Amino acid sequence: MATVLDKPGDVKVPAGLKVVDADTHITEPWDLWSSRVTGKWKELLPHVKEGPKGRPHWYINGDQILQKKVGASSVIRKDGSKQSFYEWDIRSGMTFNDVHPASYDAKERVKMQDERGIAAEIGYGNILGFGAHQLVKMDQEVALTTIKVYNDAMAELQEESGNRLFPQCLVPYWDVKESVKEAERCARDLKLRGITICPEPHAGGSDVPPLTDTFFDPLWEAVSDLEMPINFHVGSSESSLEAWASSTWPGMDNQRAMVIGNSQLELYNARVMANLLSSDLLVRFPKTKWVIVESGLGWIPFMLERLEWQLLDTPFEGKGLDQPSPTELFRRQVYSCFWFEKSAPSQVLDSIGFDNVLFETDFPHATCLYENAVQHGVEVLAPWGEDVTRKVMGETAAKLYKLPI
Repeated sequence: MATVLDKPGDVKVPAGLKVVDADTHITEPWDLWSSRVTGKWKELLPHVKEGPKGRPHWYINGDQILQKKVGASSVIRKDGSKQSFYEWDIRSGMTFNDVHPASYDAKERVKMQDERGIAAEIGYGNILGFGAHQLVKMDQEVALTTIKVYNDAMAELQEESGNRLFPQCLVPYWDVKESVKEAERCARDLKLRGITICPEPHAGGSDVPPLTDTFFDPLWEAVSDLEMPINFHVGSSESSLEAWASSTWPGMDNQRAMVIGNSQLELYNARVMANLLSSDLLVRFPKTKWVIVESGLGWIPFMLERLEWQLLDTPFEGKGLDQPSPTELFRRQVYSCFWFEKSAPSQVLDSIGFDNVLFETDFPHATCLYENAVQHGVEVLAPWGEDVTRKVMGETAAKLYKLPI
């Protein structure tokens, strides 16, 4: 018999619980860039116009296609109902006329937060890739200006929300000097709380070195001083998207292929975390904080044990690991999020670390936990008690991102 995720029952939400949703998405209006610039920049920065076959596309740098499919990146209808996943495509899907305005409007987002019992949200955009990896091979002046205007727009959105929605800023990671300058500008002038970045900048034929290279040291020093978390959102590198596209066996229909691809996209973060915790990056920059976004918790205990099985138990040429163990580094500097899961948050938090888990909904994307998100989180955390529930559902994220709630 097929099973589905149970609807939360009569769950008692702890009094005064301030929930922080650590992963939501912001649908970019078609004029996000063009309304904020003048002259030639209106055509150089991302904009929507009719393509060769009469369909709208996102363009950049004149006639260079950034994204062929244009939609509202939301599955929440105007009436608040959720559209069937099997009718939806993240790259097109419903239009702005179809979706709930909370998908793109700050004041409407706050209203929906209040309806759902959420105090604050961490936000990510869509069009540029979740870590700006789509810009790495483009004209660098255009790419840098695109990022700056995006960050300006996100700061405006944060202010319009009355500090209830906290978008994470992008940095031009291929240029470390500009990345440092932009991180400093975002933190000090725009009051944005963290950066989101491509976890594998060397992938997809790029000549940018890996994050462990000393090339990136000035950026890690800067975000350490600024106390800005570094976010790795799923789907923010070329190699992760290639894994998503190639993971389905031949013969699967589009719906099954999408579900399989999404599951593998999320599990791809295991590769990211394995490299992060096995390297000396966290040792060299002990004040950095890293967030693994939208990939759940269930795989983490296995990955930590797998790394340590040989790193600790099988010395290399008689030498043991000369740095803290992966579990120590994880608990000191790394965070992950859960949303629909039941098993991991209800059973293995002691293995992962009570201080290293955040709650998310992924609103308004296809996998979003909706409508009873807070009730679901409280229910699956119930075995750990109210103190852990408060910590996971909001306190840890509020401390990490320095949220004024």
